[in-house]
Amino acid sequence: MTRQLTFDWPRGVALGPEDFFVSPANAQAYAMVTAPASWPDRKLIVTGPAGSGKSHLCRVAQAQTNAVIWQARDLPDTMPDAGADVIVEDMGALPAAAQVFMFHLHNHLRNTGGALLMTADARPSLWPLTLPDLASRMQAATVAPIGDPDDVLISALIMKLMADRQIMPPMALVSYLVPRIERSFAAAAAIVDALDAESLATGRAINVKLAASLLDKAGQSGR
Repeated sequence: MTRQLTFDWPRGVALGPEDFFVSPANAQAYAMVTAPASWPDRKLIVTGPAGSGKSHLCRVAQAQTNAVIWQARDLPDTMPDAGADVIVEDMGALPAAAQVFMFHLHNHLRNTGGALLMTADARPSLWPLTLPDLASRMQAATVAPIGDPDDVLISALIMKLMADRQIMPPMALVSYLVPRIERSFAAAAAIVDALDAESLATGRAINVKLAASLLDKAGQSGR
């Protein structure tokens, strides 16, 4: 069969508060993010693997407080207005040159009443921080971890990832995939990527038959 040339077009990702699916794996993190008044010292760190919904939770928090969102690798050089809330994503990628600014940002928010929400793949003790004062303040922050996904969350994630690509999967496909892929956010994203790419390249419908052929090629017959 002739394979069609495909392009990696950007696709829409639904990140509204109503699009976030709460399950036992992320319920604690969701509850804490949506109750900023309860954060000790007005700061919170959400941890979890790639694809676990940390960025989505940041958008949920932003919708509540109108906070500004910055990427740790691209921090600005000016402080926010007094009382403003700040969200910093991917703290594990904070450049060494930005650590002094992050330290001053932390103190600025503490002094002006702003809240600080951060995300990372791992706990602060594993971040590559070389500024002792910043490291001590980060390690004192409350951490809200996102756990490994359960079957319900994996199902919802597969459906969401497909919906973001304007794919409406039959429920039989989702039920087929859940017990046959690794129980991880990365595995859910990978199988959706593979199904979409194969369908675009070959013109085949995205269904159980296509999923079975891809899993057979990958040698996946179960978890």
